[in-house]
Amino acid sequence: MRNNATRLVIFLKAPRPGAVKTRLAEALGPNAACAAYRRLVETLIDNLAPLPRVDLCFTPVEAAAEIKPWLRPGWSAIPQVGGDLGERLHAAFTEHFATAGQSVVIIGSDCPDVTATDIKDAWRALESHDVVLGPALDGGYWLIGLRAPQPALFANIPWSTDRVFGETMARTRETGLRVALLRELSDVDTAADWERWLAREG
Repeated sequence: MRNNATRLVIFLKAPRPGAVKTRLAEALGPNAACAAYRRLVETLIDNLAPLPRVDLCFTPVEAAAEIKPWLRPGWSAIPQVGGDLGERLHAAFTEHFATAGQSVVIIGSDCPDVTATDIKDAWRALESHDVVLGPALDGGYWLIGLRAPQPALFANIPWSTDRVFGETMARTRETGLRVALLRELSDVDTAADWERWLAREG
């Protein structure tokens, strides 16, 4: 697959106290949770810095100036559009297939262990599969990649529950899509998650 046919999109939020890591904020407070979010995002971006074409897909729409420090050479920042997470994911895939090529991968900013190798593995899987998923320990997924828009994978999904991955897999079976799975990883959402990650980071 040609390199210019691949694209990585990272969904993230402006680092504003009270608007990010709300579960973590219940234990740490909004300012400390926001500082944790910044560290997690910066770790993720450092991991992915070798990749040449990455779009930081951010919310809210007026937050471009807050996102700009996270850009790397060849990267761009674009606002998220749509309503719930499913609508925003579908919109991002549709826009990127219209403008950027044949193999589009989207991740969130909750899993700092994602590496450039993981993304390359996802692109490679899409050479022979319709969908690639990175399952998360909490029952969601940390990555989804497609070769064409698949609206059925995003409509009426029970987002933010432990049923997201299972329901998404059921939809792929219903529609006859070929699915590849990557390694299972853990998001950092709670105080316990954060403490485990800090202990591992040293």
